[in-house]
Amino acid sequence: MAWRAIVHSAIGTRHQQKQLPCQDYGSYIVQADTIMGAVADGAGSAKFSDIGSKLAVKTALAMLEQREQNWSSVEFETINAEAQILFTEMVEAVVAALQEEAETGEYSLRELGCTLLSFIATPHWLACMQVGDGFIVTQAQQMNSFDLLFEPSKGEYINETVFVTSNHAVEHMQVAVRPDHHPFVCAATDGLEKVAIRFQDWQAFAPFFKPFLECLRSIPNADERQTYLETFLESDRLNAKTDDDKTLLLCLFGQEADG
Repeated sequence: MAWRAIVHSAIGTRHQQKQLPCQDYGSYIVQADTIMGAVADGAGSAKFSDIGSKLAVKTALAMLEQREQNWSSVEFETINAEAQILFTEMVEAVVAALQEEAETGEYSLRELGCTLLSFIATPHWLACMQVGDGFIVTQAQQMNSFDLLFEPSKGEYINETVFVTSNHAVEHMQVAVRPDHHPFVCAATDGLEKVAIRFQDWQAFAPFFKPFLECLRSIPNADERQTYLETFLESDRLNAKTDDDKTLLLCLFGQEADG
């Protein structure tokens, strides 16, 4: 039994037209029976947010990996009590790394602005955090429904949100810890919100997630799973519905490890 995961960032048509880089980034680390993931969406108004989002994800995952060598040995009661502190320290580490990058590059911290979503999934519990918009959706063991953990953090104006580089970002951070096994975890940037989330009641739109669940479950070849995701994110059909950059990280536990 092992984790299968796929992740891809696709540039939005709006950025292609403006000849801008993809400002999204996502990645994950597998640690025995635990997976840690993160995605970030660079602020559209931030000149170097593509650098910021990549550095934020890499820093967040490195911090989680270094913090605990065996997350699955941590009791639910412990992570439930300490998750707020853990993720606060993670955000602070991310901001410190961004600040160092800004000083090296001789530009402002604001120009590296990005959102950040991250999670740790073990066989015993799930811990997640979110600063800004985007979404984390899970499916618990023995459950058929998909659960949206947080409402995306939106500002007063359209496309406005909170970034890790914002003042008081930690105060806007959302944290959730759930007991039991959640074998399916998905994290995504806000470019996919309108096709994956029902805004009228803030529920995950199951028809969006089910094909990916089936892909992870039934396609044994890792390259074929990756191609499936890339084809979807770069399709004309999806680009007709959203012109933003899109990052999708999908994880499923319970399959044999890839050969």
